[in-house]
Amino acid sequence: MPDRAEMEQFWQRWLDTNKQCEAARDWAGLGEFFAEDATYGWNCGPNDEFMAVGRDEIVTLALGLEMQGLGGWNYPYQATLIDDAAGMIIGFWKQVADAQDDDGAQYEVAGFGASWFGYRDDHWIWQRDFFDHGNAGATYLAMMQKGLLADGMAQRINAAMRGERAPGHYRRGQAPAPLWPPVRP
Repeated sequence: MPDRAEMEQFWQRWLDTNKQCEAARDWAGLGEFFAEDATYGWNCGPNDEFMAVGRDEIVTLALGLEMQGLGGWNYPYQATLIDDAAGMIIGFWKQVADAQDDDGAQYEVAGFGASWFGYRDDHWIWQRDFFDHGNAGATYLAMMQKGLLADGMAQRINAAMRGERAPGHYRRGQAPAPLWPPVRP
Protein backbone atom coordinates (compact mmCIF):
# COMPACT_ATOMS: atom_id res chain seq x y z
CA MET A 1 0.00 0.00 0.00
CA PRO A 2 1.52 3.37 -1.01
CA ASP A 3 2.16 6.07 1.53
CA ARG A 4 -0.36 8.92 1.33
CA ALA A 5 2.28 11.65 1.72
CA GLU A 6 4.37 10.03 -1.03
CA MET A 7 1.36 10.02 -3.36
CA GLU A 8 0.57 13.66 -2.56
CA GLN A 9 4.17 14.70 -3.31
CA PHE A 10 4.14 12.74 -6.56
CA TRP A 11 0.85 14.36 -7.54
CA GLN A 12 2.22 17.86 -6.87
CA ARG A 13 5.26 17.09 -9.05
CA TRP A 14 2.88 15.90 -11.77
CA LEU A 15 0.83 19.14 -11.56
CA ASP A 16 3.96 21.32 -11.62
CA THR A 17 5.46 19.45 -14.57
CA ASN A 18 2.14 19.53 -16.41
CA LYS A 19 2.07 23.34 -16.15
CA GLN A 20 5.65 23.53 -17.44
CA CYS A 21 4.76 21.26 -20.38
CA GLU A 22 1.68 23.36 -21.21
CA ALA A 23 3.80 26.52 -21.22
CA ALA A 24 6.40 24.84 -23.46
CA ARG A 25 3.64 23.34 -25.67
CA ASP A 26 5.45 20.02 -25.38
CA TRP A 27 4.06 17.29 -23.11
CA ALA A 28 6.93 14.79 -23.57
CA GLY A 29 8.33 15.81 -20.16
CA LEU A 30 5.44 13.98 -18.51
CA GLY A 31 6.86 10.69 -19.79
CA GLU A 32 9.22 10.38 -16.82
CA PHE A 33 6.20 9.82 -14.56
CA PHE A 34 5.19 6.58 -16.28
CA ALA A 35 6.52 3.09 -15.52
CA GLU A 36 8.27 1.35 -18.42
CA ASP A 37 5.26 -0.96 -18.92
CA ALA A 38 2.51 1.58 -18.16
CA THR A 39 -0.64 1.90 -20.26
CA TYR A 40 -2.54 5.06 -21.17
CA GLY A 41 -5.92 5.05 -22.85
CA TRP A 42 -9.34 6.57 -23.33
CA ASN A 43 -12.59 5.92 -25.13
CA CYS A 44 -13.25 7.97 -28.27
CA GLY A 45 -16.90 7.09 -28.83
CA PRO A 46 -18.90 3.97 -29.61
CA ASN A 47 -16.40 2.50 -32.08
CA ASP A 48 -12.97 3.78 -31.12
CA GLU A 49 -10.51 3.54 -28.25
CA PHE A 50 -7.03 4.94 -27.85
CA MET A 51 -4.33 2.91 -26.10
CA ALA A 52 -0.60 3.43 -25.73
CA VAL A 53 1.41 0.61 -24.13
CA GLY A 54 4.79 1.28 -22.54
CA ARG A 55 6.51 4.55 -21.69
CA ASP A 56 7.99 5.02 -25.17
CA GLU A 57 4.61 4.64 -26.88
CA ILE A 58 2.98 6.90 -24.28
CA VAL A 59 5.52 9.64 -25.03
CA THR A 60 5.30 9.16 -28.81
CA LEU A 61 1.54 8.73 -29.18
CA ALA A 62 -0.36 10.02 -26.14
CA LEU A 63 1.92 12.91 -25.21
CA GLY A 64 3.15 13.56 -28.75
CA LEU A 65 0.87 12.75 -31.68
CA GLU A 66 -2.38 13.12 -29.72
CA MET A 67 -1.32 16.55 -28.43
CA GLN A 68 -0.50 17.93 -31.88
CA GLY A 69 -2.55 21.05 -32.46
CA LEU A 70 -3.22 21.56 -28.76
CA GLY A 71 -0.40 24.00 -28.09
CA GLY A 72 -1.88 26.95 -26.23
CA TRP A 73 -4.47 24.77 -24.52
CA ASN A 74 -4.39 24.46 -20.74
CA TYR A 75 -5.78 21.72 -18.55
CA PRO A 76 -6.20 23.29 -15.11
CA TYR A 77 -7.02 20.66 -12.50
CA GLN A 78 -10.08 21.56 -10.47
CA ALA A 79 -10.26 18.76 -7.91
CA THR A 80 -8.28 15.70 -6.87
CA LEU A 81 -9.30 12.45 -5.19
CA ILE A 82 -6.56 10.27 -3.73
CA ASP A 83 -7.18 6.67 -2.65
CA ASP A 84 -3.94 5.58 -1.01
CA ALA A 85 -5.38 2.17 -0.06
CA ALA A 86 -5.95 1.33 -3.74
CA GLY A 87 -3.05 3.39 -5.10
CA MET A 88 -5.28 5.52 -7.32
CA ILE A 89 -5.71 9.22 -8.04
CA ILE A 90 -8.40 10.96 -10.05
CA GLY A 91 -7.79 14.54 -11.16
CA PHE A 92 -10.67 16.53 -12.66
CA TRP A 93 -9.62 19.18 -15.21
CA LYS A 94 -10.96 21.72 -17.66
CA GLN A 95 -9.78 22.01 -21.25
CA VAL A 96 -9.27 25.70 -22.08
CA ALA A 97 -7.83 27.25 -25.27
CA ASP A 98 -5.89 30.47 -25.46
CA ALA A 99 -8.14 31.53 -28.39
CA GLN A 100 -11.16 33.71 -27.70
CA ASP A 101 -14.69 33.58 -29.07
CA ASP A 102 -16.64 36.57 -30.43
CA ASP A 103 -17.57 37.60 -26.88
CA GLY A 104 -13.94 37.64 -25.75
CA ALA A 105 -14.25 34.47 -23.65
CA GLN A 106 -11.67 31.71 -23.99
CA TYR A 107 -12.86 28.63 -25.83
CA GLU A 108 -13.45 25.83 -23.34
CA VAL A 109 -14.66 22.27 -23.84
CA ALA A 110 -17.95 21.96 -21.95
CA GLY A 111 -18.48 19.20 -19.43
CA PHE A 112 -16.06 17.39 -17.20
CA GLY A 113 -12.62 16.07 -18.03
CA ALA A 114 -10.62 13.81 -15.78
CA SER A 115 -7.63 11.53 -15.62
CA TRP A 116 -7.68 8.38 -13.49
CA PHE A 117 -4.27 7.05 -12.50
CA GLY A 118 -2.86 3.88 -11.01
CA TYR A 119 0.17 4.58 -8.83
CA ARG A 120 3.00 2.27 -7.74
CA ASP A 121 6.64 2.82 -6.82
CA ASP A 122 6.78 6.51 -7.72
CA HIS A 123 5.28 5.99 -11.21
CA TRP A 124 1.95 5.84 -12.99
CA ILE A 125 1.30 2.24 -13.94
CA TRP A 126 -1.77 3.22 -15.93
CA GLN A 127 -3.73 6.33 -16.87
CA ARG A 128 -7.23 6.54 -18.27
CA ASP A 129 -8.78 9.81 -19.43
CA PHE A 130 -12.43 10.57 -19.77
CA PHE A 131 -14.11 13.64 -21.23
CA ASP A 132 -17.05 14.54 -23.45
CA HIS A 133 -15.89 13.87 -27.00
CA GLY A 134 -19.06 15.41 -28.42
CA ASN A 135 -18.36 18.71 -26.67
CA ALA A 136 -14.67 18.57 -27.60
CA GLY A 137 -15.55 18.01 -31.26
CA ALA A 138 -18.09 20.83 -31.24
CA THR A 139 -15.53 23.21 -29.71
CA TYR A 140 -12.85 22.22 -32.23
CA LEU A 141 -15.25 22.62 -35.17
CA ALA A 142 -16.41 26.04 -33.93
CA MET A 143 -12.79 27.13 -33.68
CA MET A 144 -12.01 25.65 -37.11
CA GLN A 145 -14.87 27.61 -38.68
CA LYS A 146 -13.42 30.82 -37.22
CA GLY A 147 -9.90 29.96 -38.35
CA LEU A 148 -8.72 29.65 -34.73
CA LEU A 149 -7.92 25.95 -34.56
CA ALA A 150 -4.26 25.02 -34.95
CA ASP A 151 -3.36 23.39 -38.26
CA GLY A 152 -2.21 20.21 -36.52
CA MET A 153 -5.62 19.66 -34.90
CA ALA A 154 -7.50 20.60 -38.08
CA GLN A 155 -5.44 18.03 -40.00
CA ARG A 156 -6.19 15.38 -37.38
CA ILE A 157 -9.93 16.12 -37.53
CA ASN A 158 -9.98 16.06 -41.33
CA ALA A 159 -8.12 12.72 -41.37
CA ALA A 160 -10.58 11.24 -38.88
CA MET A 161 -13.51 12.50 -40.95
CA ARG A 162 -12.00 10.65 -43.94
CA GLY A 163 -12.05 7.49 -41.82
CA GLU A 164 -8.30 7.34 -41.22
CA ARG A 165 -7.40 5.67 -37.95
CA ALA A 166 -4.45 7.38 -36.24
CA PRO A 167 -1.72 5.31 -34.55
CA GLY A 168 -2.86 4.09 -31.14
CA HIS A 169 -6.54 4.09 -32.13
CA TYR A 170 -8.36 0.78 -32.22
CA ARG A 171 -11.85 -0.49 -32.80
CA ARG A 172 -13.64 -0.82 -29.51
CA GLY A 173 -12.46 -3.90 -27.63
CA GLN A 174 -9.40 -4.51 -29.87
CA ALA A 175 -6.81 -2.35 -28.07
CA PRO A 176 -3.68 -4.12 -26.78
CA ALA A 177 -4.70 -3.39 -23.17
CA PRO A 178 -8.18 -3.23 -21.65
CA LEU A 179 -9.79 0.17 -21.36
CA TRP A 180 -10.79 -0.68 -17.79
CA PRO A 181 -7.46 -0.85 -15.97
CA PRO A 182 -6.65 -3.53 -13.45
CA VAL A 183 -7.79 -2.21 -10.09
CA ARG A 184 -7.32 -3.71 -6.67
CA PRO A 185 -10.53 -4.24 -4.67
